[in-house]
Amino acid sequence: MKVGIYGQYYKEDSKKYIHTLLSVLKKNKAEVFLETTYLDQIKEPLSISENYPTFSSFEDLDNSFDIFLSVGGDGTMLRAVLFVRDLNIPILGINTGRLGFLATVQKENLEEAVEEVLNNGFEVKERTLLQIATDMPMEGETEVNFALNEIAVSRKNTTSMITIATWLDGEYLTSYWADGLIVSTPTGSTGYSLSCNGPVIAPSTDALVLTPIAPHNLNARPLVIPDKTEIKLKVSGREESFLVSLDSRIATLSNEAEITITQAPFKIKLVDLADESFLKTLRKKLLWGEDKRN
Repeated sequence: MKVGIYGQYYKEDSKKYIHTLLSVLKKNKAEVFLETTYLDQIKEPLSISENYPTFSSFEDLDNSFDIFLSVGGDGTMLRAVLFVRDLNIPILGINTGRLGFLATVQKENLEEAVEEVLNNGFEVKERTLLQIATDMPMEGETEVNFALNEIAVSRKNTTSMITIATWLDGEYLTSYWADGLIVSTPTGSTGYSLSCNGPVIAPSTDALVLTPIAPHNLNARPLVIPDKTEIKLKVSGREESFLVSLDSRIATLSNEAEITITQAPFKIKLVDLADESFLKTLRKKLLWGEDKRN
């Protein structure tokens, strides 16, 4: 099995888990490729003497890889998507971070989970992505124009709210007077959108959600729409520019620029292990069922 491994940061408390991961892969004769910067981070602490082949960008990968392992938290998973893009390589998240909603493999169960994967004991579930287009250039982290969790617009360098005029499939919806607006996929519904009172949406649902951030028009509520909807936004405010975020990447755009958000033309494949499910994750991570009556 050909395996790619990516981690964003090395932390001392994850040392034994990374060592376990590499040992299990070696024992099972997997062909392992490590992201260049991550290998540099772990080489000395783990006393790695083996000459692992490396990759440093999307261009270094191809669809001959059987699986891509993300070692870290959910932020690392979102960065892993930038390496895989449309190559259809399944991604498995190994949680050495905190909450780990996307990175579902807990470090304590690492060895069993990796063995399961190497024996093809997993399913692959597709997740929808969003893409953005603008009629003005964005300044910042604009290497790619897609996001797995959400695309959001928000105020910049001001405490004043902004106004986000919104159209759905060419029909005017409303103008949100708010700190911003989140356009979220089902995958991202348990992230930023949820913290702004958006609904939890099951990953297999063909829907998106518009969630205003601290709206001043108090009748503005999160709105669930079909995922094929074309969303157009135009932002105005007291400052000359505003922020656009694509998952964890931030850019700046000038006021009055027109933004078009649509479903991306490809999907990301995430690994589902036999003993994991979205509902189980809700119970474990969001503490659903943590009621003394249950």
